[in-house]
Amino acid sequence: MSEKAVVVYSGGMDSFTVLNTAIKQGLEVYAISFNYGQKHNKELEVAAQVCQSLAIPHKIVDITAINSLMANSSLTSGEDIPEGHYESDSMKSTVVPNRNMVLLSMAIAYAVSLEAGKVYYGAHSGDHHIYPDCRPEFVDAMNAVAKIANYQAVDIVTPFLQSSKGEILKAGLDMGLNYGNTWTCYNGREKSCGKCGACHERLEAFTEQGQTDPLEYELS
Repeated sequence: MSEKAVVVYSGGMDSFTVLNTAIKQGLEVYAISFNYGQKHNKELEVAAQVCQSLAIPHKIVDITAINSLMANSSLTSGEDIPEGHYESDSMKSTVVPNRNMVLLSMAIAYAVSLEAGKVYYGAHSGDHHIYPDCRPEFVDAMNAVAKIANYQAVDIVTPFLQSSKGEILKAGLDMGLNYGNTWTCYNGREKSCGKCGACHERLEAFTEQGQTDPLEYELS
């Protein structure tokens, strides 16, 4: 019998690659997504479509009731999404307080209920500058807690923790993945804006790999 694993799956490029990496490793994958009131919840629709096409069990958990506890982020408030690169200090407004600790805690609980020994999520080096809960020290600390918080130890797996967005994209392209089945833009409109930090990083990754992004952009 295959080993079970829970994958925190947003519908974005990174988690899409992580999801398929876990599948390629022969794991019995259970995907979990979260609606925390993010403006770009179009990613949840994309995630559902992908999981349906792969015949993977998928839960979308509505945690919007705690949105007021995770305020002060431009991703969840009426504040405009900043434009520019992740290197810009203005991008700090996209930090959702304690997001990954909250989401991982629920994913760990789900894993324990399934008797799954692993939880995968898509932290990577491109996020280290701006998002504290994607840094190695956070992952190490959460991993230590996940091993003692329940009678069953759970391992938090971050296959791309030290990888760039371009390296993640290369790994996915090597697997033959179609990144038209992902959503990255922080503005959940019909087309990607091409201006927010998420779009900038995505487009840079495709340029780095000599590829054209299959998504449509408002700027094109």
